[in-house]
Amino acid sequence: MQEYLAYVLDHDGHIKHRIGLICGDEQAAKERAKQLVDRHDVELWQGSRKIATFHRLNS
Repeated sequence: MQEYLAYVLDHDGHIKHRIGLICGDEQAAKERAKQLVDRHDVELWQGSRKIATFHRLNS
């Protein structure tokens, strides 16, 4: 298992809060981070490496 951090960003791109994720691999971490997207963008990190950004849907 590997540790990842998902950062929920506010509308200005600042970190609103972070969520620790423990996943078997990077793909599983991406799937979990995608599930966190609601009204805010989410960035997925492992240590100092940014893996992905998942954007909220504009409505």
